[in-house]
Amino acid sequence: MAGMERYDLAIIGGGPGGCAAAVRAARLGLKTACIDRSARLGGVCLNVGCIPSKVLLDSSEAYRFAAERLGDFGIRAGSPAMDLDALMARKDRIVRNLGDGVRRLLEGHKVSILRGTARIAGANRVEVTSTEDGEDARPGRTLLEARAILLATGSEPVAVPGLPFNGTRIVSSTEVLAFDSVPRHLGVLGGGYIGLELGSAWLRLGARVTVVEMMPRIVSMLDGQVARALERSLVKQGFVFRVGARVASATVDDGGVRLRLVAGEGEEEISCDRLLVAAGRRPLTAGLGLEAAGVFVDPRSGRVPVDECYRTNVPGIYAIGDLVAGPMLAHKASAEGAAAVECIAGLPGEVNYDTIPSVIFTSPEVASVGLSEEQVRERGVSCSVGVYPFSGVARALSMGGAEGFAKIVAGARSGRILGVHIIGPHASDLIAECVVAMEYGATAADVARIVHAHPTLPEVLHEAADALKPV
Repeated sequence: MAGMERYDLAIIGGGPGGCAAAVRAARLGLKTACIDRSARLGGVCLNVGCIPSKVLLDSSEAYRFAAERLGDFGIRAGSPAMDLDALMARKDRIVRNLGDGVRRLLEGHKVSILRGTARIAGANRVEVTSTEDGEDARPGRTLLEARAILLATGSEPVAVPGLPFNGTRIVSSTEVLAFDSVPRHLGVLGGGYIGLELGSAWLRLGARVTVVEMMPRIVSMLDGQVARALERSLVKQGFVFRVGARVASATVDDGGVRLRLVAGEGEEEISCDRLLVAAGRRPLTAGLGLEAAGVFVDPRSGRVPVDECYRTNVPGIYAIGDLVAGPMLAHKASAEGAAAVECIAGLPGEVNYDTIPSVIFTSPEVASVGLSEEQVRERGVSCSVGVYPFSGVARALSMGGAEGFAKIVAGARSGRILGVHIIGPHASDLIAECVVAMEYGATAADVARIVHAHPTLPEVLHEAADALKPV
């Protein structure tokens, strides 16, 4: 074992949370080490999650647009041909370039990068084991001593009993990003954002897609009005949904996967050549030595309870991101990473969990922040609702993206914005204005008074705010 290396902060995990924490720590003058077991920094998000999936979505949307929509704009270009190898090469290139950028960012801040498997080895100690040569790898074991240890290891896909991942026929969100051919029929188990996004990408490239969801509706976390609009749109695109259904049995062979579904008192059998299991994710804590270190892990959720400063029950050990309560979102982890480091440095650090946006990158896109109309009503709060369609927005019409609407939910008396829900073009970009408005306590009237450039998509928010009515 190499000699002891001493740091102010040792971060286990080089994903969005860990990297954001490392940069913030370095800027605050803390001597910092970032440990990750992968060859490329960026974690699940960059390597097998957010980024590669969005590249596939954008590429497949461009292909569909060229095949189906160019004529609407007066452009005749013939039938486009898809080159899946080139599409995948573009994805890999973007991921590689971004990974290189993350490395340069940390190196530029003098963060020590170690590649290997990390384990808490006692009070304020981390043991890093590496069996590989190459950049950042130190063959053998390295012992670090740190005043604070930050756990930021993220999460992994959850397998469903009776449907173990095999990497070919039954796949996770990792393998579905690297198919060497377009499936004839892709089954998707789970009607959440992961299943819908990845299903959308392969649907546009030519696959039949059937989504099986146990809940009565897809994306059950969404505002009901938005969820219904999204389902109608996806059905028009070719999605087949089996909601309120569970898998009673499954058979896997060389031809694919056969599923027997049970919904109510009825049964149905479907066959697909590949099945994406997108039934959720779980915190990645295996091998960290948490039990030996005395760190409590909730046996039901697998998550690590922390206080308002992201401290675990063991002094000097902190946790963020998918390991702790809250939505499993990259930007949530990044915000927590910076806040946790500020707390470690003795500064006030916090995250406003009421204003964390969420996005589903389907077409149309869906973006939300705050409470849904149903959640507001469940809390017994009187509210007003304003809805405005993109079909009334000139810029949306000129872009050919007039599907969808913006919905603002506000307090009936105060007018304060409680939630915003958008389905339509560039919803992922439009939600930022709403996050800022809510973060600063704006009312719907404030948004309605703001002058929005014309013709632009954000006008839909101005009109929704101006249309607010008691319900």
